[in-house]
Amino acid sequence: MNLAEHANARLADWPALSRGRAGCGARDCLCAGAREIVHFHGDNEVDVHLTRDMIDRLRPALRNSSALELPAVSAWVTVRLETGSDIDVLATLVSAALLATGSQPGPAESARTDPCTRASSQASHYRPGRSRRLFAWCRKDKGSPG
Repeated sequence: MNLAEHANARLADWPALSRGRAGCGARDCLCAGAREIVHFHGDNEVDVHLTRDMIDRLRPALRNSSALELPAVSAWVTVRLETGSDIDVLATLVSAALLATGSQPGPAESARTDPCTRASSQASHYRPGRSRRLFAWCRKDKGSPG
C-alpha cells in the first residue's frame, strides 16, 4: 500500500467525510456533505480544500513545510506524501478544512469555481530543503459507502 492509499484509508474512516467524485477528475475524493474536501492525485500528491481565510491564518506555519505547495490564489493546498509523517500533516490540514468549511454560512468556496492545484498554474512549487514539519462541490458517488 502506497502512502496515498494509506492516507485515503485513514481519512475515509472519519465520520465527517464520505466518498465522492472530484470535480477535477481525480480518482479518489472525500467530501464533507456536498463540499469537496480532499482528493488524491497519484501515489504521493493530495489536494486539500482549506478556504482562503484558513490558508491566510495558517500561512506562517504552512510556508515552512517542504511537504506543501501553497497556492497563489486558490483555496487548495497540495500535500506531497513522501514519509509517514506527511500523512499526519495531511490529517491536520483536513481537520482545518473541516473547521473552515463548517464555520462558513451558506455555500463554501467550491471546487467547481476554485480549481485544485493540479488545474491551476498559479500554485507555488515544492521546494526541497524546507522543513517537513508543519506545526508542533462534491458529487456523491452512488456506489461508494458512507
